[in-house]
Amino acid sequence: MKESTCGESEMRVLLASASERRRELLFRLLEDEGVTLHSRGLSAKEAIAPNFLGVGEKAEFTCMAKAVSASEEQTLLHQEESVDGGAFDIVIVSDTLVEDPGDHLLAMGKPSDGTEAVSMLLRLSGGRHRVWSSSAILSRPGGPVFSIPLHGGWTAEIWTESSIVQFEDLSEESIFQLIESGSWEGKAGGYDLAGEASSHCNLVEGEEVTVLGLASESMEFLRAEIARRR
Repeated sequence: MKESTCGESEMRVLLASASERRRELLFRLLEDEGVTLHSRGLSAKEAIAPNFLGVGEKAEFTCMAKAVSASEEQTLLHQEESVDGGAFDIVIVSDTLVEDPGDHLLAMGKPSDGTEAVSMLLRLSGGRHRVWSSSAILSRPGGPVFSIPLHGGWTAEIWTESSIVQFEDLSEESIFQLIESGSWEGKAGGYDLAGEASSHCNLVEGEEVTVLGLASESMEFLRAEIARRR
């Protein structure tokens, strides 16, 4: 388990995700909020959304499944009294998908290898595409009650948003460099807007935080919730 301390408050926030980019982003967003931030991936296998759903709906479906899994895992940990230092006050889950520019029902997730990453970059080269992020904020039993009931008394709120990114025409050399850098690993669509790909693409609509893996409205809600609980 990774742990970063943002202030001296006892309020504990868990990012239930193995994404290093989300962890870095959340730490930056909460740096002055006086919370202790932890991050670790969920144990449960990621749910597969039905093919007939739009990409945004797929992201929300998967995020909701992650929220259910997180509430189940936290309930079990509490029952076993094995939570590190005590229960978490807030848990965050999120899912991000890139919408194929040629098919609004086709999602581009994380490439499994360099070959798939090349294929994705070729699809995105020279055009615009939409990136969807769905994020849920979970509140522990005994804490503020949110609108979505989950397992063991946990409740949640969920947000789903999109942004649009424009890619330049990628040369063979540019694609080779992006693949060699390894920046495609673990990134939806095979690129990182805040990393190596930043010199080849730019945000044209929406919020950067959405492209990087967290719905922006969920972060506004989270900061307001932290301030309210002080």
